[in-house]
Amino acid sequence: MSPAGKRSDQPAQSAEPNRARVAIDLGAESCRVSLLRWRDGQPAIELIHRTPNGPVHVDGFLRWPFDTILSGLEDGLCKAAAAAPEGIASIAVDGWAVDYVRLGADGRSLANPFCYRDERTIAAKEAADRIVPPEEMFRKAGAQPLRINTVYQLLADTAADSDAPWINLPEYVLYRLGGRRVAEYTNATHTGLVDIESGNWSGDLLQRLKLSKDALPPIVPAGTAIGELNGPLAKLDAFRETELIVPACHDTASAIAGIPSSLVRTAYICSGTWSLVGTLIEKPIVTEEAMRAGFTNQGGAGGGFCFHTNVNGMWILKQCLESWRKAGRPWTIESLIAEAADRGDFPGIVPIDAPPLLLDDQMPARLNEQLRQYGCATIEDCAGNEPAFARMIFESLATRYVAALSSLEQMLGEKLERIHILGGGAQNRLLTRLTAERTGLPVEIGDPESSTLGNFAVQLASTEAPGKPLRPADVRKWARRLSTVESLSEKQMSTISDRASH
Repeated sequence: MSPAGKRSDQPAQSAEPNRARVAIDLGAESCRVSLLRWRDGQPAIELIHRTPNGPVHVDGFLRWPFDTILSGLEDGLCKAAAAAPEGIASIAVDGWAVDYVRLGADGRSLANPFCYRDERTIAAKEAADRIVPPEEMFRKAGAQPLRINTVYQLLADTAADSDAPWINLPEYVLYRLGGRRVAEYTNATHTGLVDIESGNWSGDLLQRLKLSKDALPPIVPAGTAIGELNGPLAKLDAFRETELIVPACHDTASAIAGIPSSLVRTAYICSGTWSLVGTLIEKPIVTEEAMRAGFTNQGGAGGGFCFHTNVNGMWILKQCLESWRKAGRPWTIESLIAEAADRGDFPGIVPIDAPPLLLDDQMPARLNEQLRQYGCATIEDCAGNEPAFARMIFESLATRYVAALSSLEQMLGEKLERIHILGGGAQNRLLTRLTAERTGLPVEIGDPESSTLGNFAVQLASTEAPGKPLRPADVRKWARRLSTVESLSEKQMSTISDRASH
């Protein structure tokens, strides 16, 4: 059995609904601390604290300000303790994948972690491809061989720290809080170093790429208890005997775990900084066709695989907003979406995954360069034209979704019947409407904080049956209790469409 199906025999707290629980979600734009409490026997989730986040340029590299992140999380945990006099049973952390921290002899980080967008991995991947070609890497690990993957980041590390122990970021937070150093399975599958068949680290890849086995943390499945909170926070009354649990540590796996409805013949679109378009499958698909189409196989909570392709997402719009803010033309996302619904004068569609659009800074100029390359008129970057840029971005995203879903159907050998959109982008009704129109499929709108919801669902399901394998059905049962899923009705769709046509 792969690590996805086994959990620690350590005792876990009962799921009896009396003590609160905490979910930490590390996001590329903000890190959030949420609290689940029980009111008249029913769970209620509240966002307790939010810390702004974003990569920063330091000495020519792009890094995460993790010292600031940890300080903000500590503030959030203190607020959670104050808000939950009944005590807190457990803490679990999910977040973005692939990035990691190197540890010194004292267990502390050697430096703030690199951001996956840093360009240091370009040369490392080119060198690695000569040793293990991308096609072989995909067959062995199942992960799309992207330069952002942990394997290529590790290869780009300097000789001085290349043998130092490392740990991915969500697990690092739990480690700092008192837990064991582990790699949770869903997150580990994003490294590009997990054997897709066994679910363990690939000895073959480690040997051929000359990566240290001793630096690896042991892989454990979602729902594993890894210790109790200790340190100064443990002195707070609410944190006495608080357990540390690895949920599905990858935020997308947590988000998928938080979908309350069946995913049979259903696609998901996790809409955020990235748009992840795919579905759940029982067995990995590692064909050349899947690789060429940009799909990846990532471990799911309790088993199976999240089979999806990475599509550039709201990152592009956020970068435009930042550019306009610096130019003295600030917009809120809400007002920009509303104005974009009335703009049909965009000049064309751009390839949303073009490499220049994955980089930061000067995004309006990057978009115009893509328009020029495809023979379209450009959009003058001036006051009043911001909604035209936004409409072009949304139209381009919806067009890309159609292509991704078509590829997905071909590889599955079956037609999809509906789409479940979750994440922050689920609140973008214009993009949702365009997606429904372009695909011709009904759309179900999930929780914008879907990763947090799935984090809690795994905590509750795992502690309900300590020591037993995590069952997806149990996770989904808790997801149904915690979620408020909305199906976009025909009336709502026509209202949005009417507004867009005027």
